[in-house]
Amino acid sequence: MNAERRGVDLSASASERMKLELQSALDRHLPSNFKEGRWGWKAPRSIYLLSFLRKQFPELKFIHVLRDGRDMALSRNQNQLNKHGVAVLTWPERLFRSKPERSLLLWERVNSHAAEFGESTLHQNYLRVRFEDLCANPVETTAQMMNFLGARVDPEAIARAEISPPSTLHRWRSYPPDLIAQLERLGADSLRKFGYLA
Repeated sequence: MNAERRGVDLSASASERMKLELQSALDRHLPSNFKEGRWGWKAPRSIYLLSFLRKQFPELKFIHVLRDGRDMALSRNQNQLNKHGVAVLTWPERLFRSKPERSLLLWERVNSHAAEFGESTLHQNYLRVRFEDLCANPVETTAQMMNFLGARVDPEAIARAEISPPSTLHRWRSYPPDLIAQLERLGADSLRKFGYLA
């Protein structure tokens, strides 16, 4: 597997193509008279592009929202694994691990890398929020995010309108203990780092 697919380094030509595509997207989505001001986007796959995005936007602020890796590993939606597993996992992991194990390894690697990048490079422009905390304490967590962004808005109104815990929250608790124990052994370090294991 080449370095670009493993996320090590982009070639100059690939980086230039990405810059042009990004500028084209901005031209399509930002008003033509837009000069300065705050704007942003919600796109979970941006997590794979943090280094590139930081180079384009030196003042980039990143809110890293993550959900319990056990829930993610047992989700029916495995789009991230299907699209990015080849770039993140080794071939023995892809060949010999079960789908929940592969999904947990992807979750662990991607979120650990994002956290490391945020803490070491973005510093005060990085905020990590657990999805479970957003669901359990919507107003407080929304206020934390709005303060981080410097947005003068009512967090309670946003929380009431936008936050509704899904029925799949803590889905992992309904799965066989042996499977959960295996996932917890596999992802122990990251599950602990992010507060999901004692």
